[in-house]
Amino acid sequence: MKDHLVKATAEGVRVYAAVTTELVNEAISRHDCYPVAAAALGRTMTGALLMAANLKNEEAITIKFNGGGPLGTVTADATPEGYVRGCVGEPHVNLPLNSLGKIDVGGGVGTNGLVTVTRFTGLKEPVSGSCELTDGEIADDLMNYLYVSEQTPSSVGLGVLVDKEFKCIGAGGFIIQPLPGASDEVIDKLESNLRKVNSVSRMVERGLDAKGIIEELLEGFEVSCLSTTDLAFRCHCSKERIGGVLASLDKQDIDSLIQDGQAEVVCHFCGEKYQFDKEELQAIASSSKRD
Repeated sequence: MKDHLVKATAEGVRVYAAVTTELVNEAISRHDCYPVAAAALGRTMTGALLMAANLKNEEAITIKFNGGGPLGTVTADATPEGYVRGCVGEPHVNLPLNSLGKIDVGGGVGTNGLVTVTRFTGLKEPVSGSCELTDGEIADDLMNYLYVSEQTPSSVGLGVLVDKEFKCIGAGGFIIQPLPGASDEVIDKLESNLRKVNSVSRMVERGLDAKGIIEELLEGFEVSCLSTTDLAFRCHCSKERIGGVLASLDKQDIDSLIQDGQAEVVCHFCGEKYQFDKEELQAIASSSKRD
């Protein structure tokens, strides 16, 4: 099943649901993630895609979790076109399962810190908000952020299922938000449904697509699907962009690289490696001087 996101509405409710198994595996491969990092990064990227679904084209969102845990900072960038990239400070973290027998994402992320959400909407300055972490498990923290910082009551579910070979076998998520004026009857019905819902990663593992997830979430509702968007892990780094970063170095630093005869720069978001030989470095230095 290809990764995808579906936007839908029902009486008094809007819902976004996504299947993200392939892009989580892409992130695991690029960053060599152990299960704790895979789950934390996968949930964060999925959450970013769901929250980006509200944006207009050419806008973007960045979500950062920094809770003081051994994973360090977990970051994801996403666009409404369905592209996401992400990274984790320390991908090689081993922790025992938590008290529920599940991957201890909260222990990896930590709770002594903030979740920060930055929206790039084309304005001169991006719009940022943050709030304290609740449990470091990502979904509850995003739900709390939406309520506290954006005054948007929501239900958020995120899941990443990782097997013994460190491969993701099911990943996805959803955000459900009551619309203004939703009746108490609708809210009660929705809450009753959510209490019965299994983990979203298990839904994906058993073959449900995003529409199938929505149908389970909104059982008894008349659902209208609005759009479907393909999703993918995609970084916007390039050799030209990296060259621009090198051009911003101090003269002493760029001269040192020229003396070495080569440079290798690794994008921390996707792990792509860019090689620059002596001639390329000299051209970058000369261009920088002209500017």
